[in-house]
Amino acid sequence: MGTRSEEKAKAAIEQLRASGLGDKADNIVWLDIDLTYPRKAKEAAEFILAHEQRLDILINNAGKQVTPWSRTSDGISDSMAINHLSPFVFTNTLLPLMKMTAQLPSSDVRIVNVSSMVYSWIDKPKYDSLEAFNSDFNSAFNPRMDLYCYTKLANILHAKELQKRLDVDNVPIIVTSIHPGGVWTDGAQAYLKTLPFRRLWLGILWIFLVPPERGADTSVFAAVSPVIRANPGKYKGEYLVPVGKLKTLNAHARNPQLAKDLWETSEKQLASLQS
Repeated sequence: MGTRSEEKAKAAIEQLRASGLGDKADNIVWLDIDLTYPRKAKEAAEFILAHEQRLDILINNAGKQVTPWSRTSDGISDSMAINHLSPFVFTNTLLPLMKMTAQLPSSDVRIVNVSSMVYSWIDKPKYDSLEAFNSDFNSAFNPRMDLYCYTKLANILHAKELQKRLDVDNVPIIVTSIHPGGVWTDGAQAYLKTLPFRRLWLGILWIFLVPPERGADTSVFAAVSPVIRANPGKYKGEYLVPVGKLKTLNAHARNPQLAKDLWETSEKQLASLQS
């Protein structure tokens, strides 16, 4: 169980125990991971490599929501660090284990990036420089939302480029990105409270948003549905919306040059952190 705090992990494990997992909760291992710092994400992945012999499913779900721009102690945008760079290095570090698992009999290895439909709200995105990665979008009408949309587009482009590279190497791993739908989470409610007429938004949207226990439906579909394994060509590198439906992406998300730029700049950013 990956968390930044062992205390929170233990509390969640106890909650699972009480909810019906019982003594099986003793098998859950705390994974110390803080996506604010890509090097810590890499260390967490290396811990998994040192302790596991196979890895079938990776869902990159954790992320920073709509909040003000901030810079990490590494000098980079914390939204890009948390939402893209750390999942990027976490995934790439785990790839050798996933590739090995994909060669085992009857294996079905998948990677899922949790994005959002707001990816399409970003205009004229660029990922070709470290400066672009660290943009605060202050000239935008809503800088916080543009920043979030920028990172969510990155999740989709990452999935696209990763699938392309795996296909070139004939690795039978299926990579998808998904929009989980509107979910009535604490984070969603906190954002709504920052808007004008917040009582109105809170009073209306709770009717249309699904409860948290349904928020992972499309992630689970992407990770384990036999429909996807039966039709890999249909789903590889694609984008799914609730529940498990294919959705056509906009031109930016289908732009191979943007995906290539994102990958190469990510590698440069990570290299600069290690120098």
